[in-house]
Amino acid sequence: MSTVVRVLLVEDNEVYRSTLELLLNGRDGIEIAGSIAAGDEAAAAAETLDPDVVLMDFRLPGLDGAGATAAVLAASPRAAVVCLTAEATDADRRAVLAAGAVALIEKGSPIEDLVRAITSASDRGE
Repeated sequence: MSTVVRVLLVEDNEVYRSTLELLLNGRDGIEIAGSIAAGDEAAAAAETLDPDVVLMDFRLPGLDGAGATAAVLAASPRAAVVCLTAEATDADRRAVLAAGAVALIEKGSPIEDLVRAITSASDRGE
């Protein structure tokens, strides 16, 4: 990867968010642009930080993943959204993808799968 993918993390679990930041920031080609805990702050953060990819938990305080995805894309249409979930129903999956997320990844997935999803999402914006 020749360019750096700027990622905004939106995750309410502080330990998980810090772990993701540590694991992803150490990867070649990925830079954490910012890190927040609430869905209702995601759109403003995306507009300010101008990330390539927003990596967002589906279940968040303020707005759920579908609502936060729609708000982020309205505020920062260039960004791609990848949602994370510990568990999602088929209706949850449909809602977040209909809102514009490019992927919904299980939280238990290997970090390499997450890196691929981020890279793939970033490539869609080019």
